[in-house]
Amino acid sequence: MIEQFFDLKPEVLALDKQALELCKEQFAHVEEIRDYNQLKMLKAFTGCGVEARHFWGSSGYGVWDDSRNKLEEVFARCMGAEAALVRPQFMSGTHTLAVALFGLLRPGDTLLAATGRPYDTLEGVIGIGEAGKGCGTLREFGVLYDECSLKPDFTPDYDAIARQAKTATVVHIQRSRGYTQRNAFDLETIRKVTETARKANPNAVIFVDNCYGQFTQKQEPLEVGADLMAGSFIKNPGGGITPTGGYIAGRADLVEKVSHRFTAPGIGAELGCTQDSLRDTFLGFYYAPGVVCEALKTAIYAQCLLELSGVNPVPRCTADHNDIVTCFDSGSAAALQGFCTGIQQGSPIDSIAAPEPADEPGYTDKVIMASGSFTEGSTIELSCDGPLREPYTCYLPGGVNFTAARAAVLCAVQNAFFA
Repeated sequence: MIEQFFDLKPEVLALDKQALELCKEQFAHVEEIRDYNQLKMLKAFTGCGVEARHFWGSSGYGVWDDSRNKLEEVFARCMGAEAALVRPQFMSGTHTLAVALFGLLRPGDTLLAATGRPYDTLEGVIGIGEAGKGCGTLREFGVLYDECSLKPDFTPDYDAIARQAKTATVVHIQRSRGYTQRNAFDLETIRKVTETARKANPNAVIFVDNCYGQFTQKQEPLEVGADLMAGSFIKNPGGGITPTGGYIAGRADLVEKVSHRFTAPGIGAELGCTQDSLRDTFLGFYYAPGVVCEALKTAIYAQCLLELSGVNPVPRCTADHNDIVTCFDSGSAAALQGFCTGIQQGSPIDSIAAPEPADEPGYTDKVIMASGSFTEGSTIELSCDGPLREPYTCYLPGGVNFTAARAAVLCAVQNAFFA
């Protein structure tokens, strides 16, 4: 059927047929996770008593916004948190993480990155090297930074964590890979990092960057020992519907603490209008388990297709999936650009655009990105990107609809490896 709509070579169509057959078992596994999470979501909505009136937002200060409070109650219950801060004013995952870190840390405190160097845009928040210099980084406010490098096999160095956590105020765990070629950390690894750090320092706050990880498994990091986690609503939890926003969730005292950085000291979570955002946020969150399943199916299929094409993706299609991202070395700038062009051509929006490398805020190298999404920058919708540096690694997240995403991935593979 797909050849009726897209001009695909016979050898690419043959690989497509083979990949679909090989993916069946993994598809069934992620569909089981979807069903569990969807029922958990439904129970959170019914248990919290969501009503149609909770779609009505507020203006101005947003004081006594009962609908906003109900959304945060539902989110907390579904994600295993004591409390949550779910707001449209969070502009990105990086902004959300920055609010949490500035809320938790004080001058003289130490932030320990327990799972290696954080994602590129956080370097400017922390003040690593020249990144963010003069912009009010954590380091410029007197916060110390320490780091436990990953081992060569990309596993955490537990001995180093045990030593360095002794002086840490906040222990940072990044679940997804950023611009490294490792698989996302599974929940058992997050549990072990948490237990190792907590044994060394019971007072340390264990904070997880959960971007790209929500609903990929039946549990979330808070359920395996983390104290606080954060993420963006234009990734997994927004279900491709919520147009903006983010969340911070976990221990009630910590959510309260960071809320005063979100608004202003002494005001906290009591302010923050929601205008007309609530219906889309409730709706996107409700559908997120199903949409994440579609993204996981896209990832598994893409990994299988890449392997059949002679490329080694991370993770492998048969591996456990703990985020929605696939990465692989394209081998050249031309192949990276060709793959991105194929994704763009198979996207519903701006399919006629041609991706070009460009400077991006917060990144040290030029980045090329394909993103024909309904929401600007949404990475639960199919996209791909990569920094223009050797070995020209491509990062492929998203896919709100597997059938459509499959077509885009086929176009991308053909562009990059069968031109």
